[in-house]
Amino acid sequence: GGEGDGLRIAREIDTLTAMIRIYCRDLHGTQDDICPGCLEFQEYAFKRLEKCFFREDKPTCARCTVHCYKPHLRERIREVMRYAGPRMVCRHPILTFFHVLDGWRKR
Repeated sequence: GGEGDGLRIAREIDTLTAMIRIYCRDLHGTQDDICPGCLEFQEYAFKRLEKCFFREDKPTCARCTVHCYKPHLRERIREVMRYAGPRMVCRHPILTFFHVLDGWRKR
């Protein structure tokens, strides 16, 4: 199953990058880059994606049955997603569209 060729994970990385950028720019006042704390968090999130048990059959985080983030970082990703999610519709409509589709996929 799955999309193959890493498309699902690559799209998840793009979505995560966009969300962290929105969050950091709006709440930490960054412009071109993200702050060191958000960069460290982003690198952690990418490592979680690289090691994802589901790989190309990965559900969206909200629908995942495996909690792969450390508890305090799980709360941080929820905070980022709660903040950036609604703002993604205007700033990244195509990524948002695919994220919604991914949320409807069956594993």
